[in-house]
Amino acid sequence: MRVRLAAVLLVLAFGAGEANAQRFGGNGFRPDPAGGLGHGPLGGGFGFGFGLPIFLAPPEPIDEAPPPRRRPVRAHPYPADDSPPPPRHIRPRPPVEANDAAPPPRKLPRIPQIVHLPPPPLKPPPPRAVLALPARARPPLGETRYREGEVLVETAEATPQALIDATARRHGLVEAEATRIDLLGLTVRLWRIPNARKASAVIAELAAEGALARIQPNYLFLAADEPSPPNAMPQYALDKMKVVPTLEDGGAPVRVAVIDTAVDGDHPDLKQAIEARFDALGGKIASRDHGTAMAGGIAANGRLRGVATKVKLLSARAFDTDGTGGALGSTLSILKCLDWAAAQRAAIINMSFAGPDDPTLRDALAAASARGLVLVSAAGNLGPKAAPQYPGADPHVIAATATDSDDRRFSGANVGAYVAISAPGVDVLLPSPGGGYAMETGTSVSSALVAGVAALMLERNAMLKPDEVRARLSSSARALGARPEFGAGLVDAAKAVGR
Repeated sequence: MRVRLAAVLLVLAFGAGEANAQRFGGNGFRPDPAGGLGHGPLGGGFGFGFGLPIFLAPPEPIDEAPPPRRRPVRAHPYPADDSPPPPRHIRPRPPVEANDAAPPPRKLPRIPQIVHLPPPPLKPPPPRAVLALPARARPPLGETRYREGEVLVETAEATPQALIDATARRHGLVEAEATRIDLLGLTVRLWRIPNARKASAVIAELAAEGALARIQPNYLFLAADEPSPPNAMPQYALDKMKVVPTLEDGGAPVRVAVIDTAVDGDHPDLKQAIEARFDALGGKIASRDHGTAMAGGIAANGRLRGVATKVKLLSARAFDTDGTGGALGSTLSILKCLDWAAAQRAAIINMSFAGPDDPTLRDALAAASARGLVLVSAAGNLGPKAAPQYPGADPHVIAATATDSDDRRFSGANVGAYVAISAPGVDVLLPSPGGGYAMETGTSVSSALVAGVAALMLERNAMLKPDEVRARLSSSARALGARPEFGAGLVDAAKAVGR
């Protein structure tokens, strides 16, 4: 009986705590307005939904029925209605009254839009003179080494002569010469400008003529060598390159074309060396100096000895002095000599000269290399800061630079990645016209000596291709220093020949 009474008292006390918790909104412990700590003067209640009696005393009678026993529900802050409460995971928004102003629209991030502008008004095309058209016309942009009163034009074999003549007359030009160049499969024509018009302006005019395959200046090239001081060093070149007479034992002679000035074939050291001659200039010969020296460096066989004494020289005159202080040649004269050398089945062509990048000459060199001709040229004598010089800088050409007796680079030599090989070229004793001898300096000399070493290689193995000759020269060279200055290094004839 006592146990049942205690249970009833506990139930009543728990219900009173729940009533107090509901009354105070579950906000913690608060005093009862009746003066106690719970329901009645002796009860206790906490705002967490439960209550415990302090003393187990019978509760005082109350006038109202106790609230139903159910779990307390958190009071919603909005007016009660018959609609079900919103889900717990969605936070309800307060209702908007009719008189309230509408909330401002939500600002969305600005999305960039593609605006298609109308095309700009068409402008007239630039003049043809300023368009660099390598296949059709090449105005001499930034280049001054050409003959001002001339232009070169190329025509296909099937082009009617009447059309060509009409084109020249329409532009007030006079045809002075027409030469078939088999290497190009074209005819190269020299047209003179009778009035004071600039060559660049005439090239721009002719660029619109469909009968012409190419139009360009008649560029000038210089056979570059320099006089040596009187106290020049004695002969040393062959020893430096390890050239000995036994390298020619058992070899078959090859043809080496020398595109240069005329050669003094009566010089005692060259009497038996020249097999054929060609003159691309005509007229009186003014100088034989440069050509005689280069021919002697390759093939002299007398008091002086060249690199390859058994070769057969093909002397091609493309250069001569014209009062400017050096031996000058032009695009047309060089083209004619190249074409003649190829027709004569030359194995090697030495080009001891330098000049501008010439598109027609570039095509001819590529055609000559494709036929198996080994092309050797001077690197140029304009100094280490100068632009690359041609034909040495052409990829089909082996460019030679000059060194002295102490293996130092010639101070006037060009420097660049196109330099392939080094050879003596400072104060080298070589033949001169009239049976004499003179000291010569320049990359022209080095080109001739490298051409002689290439001749030794082909005497041993005539089947070597131009790329194989270049590779052997490079792989057998003795390194001297930085590659842009010396190329692969100093040529070593004994190693290159393989003996």
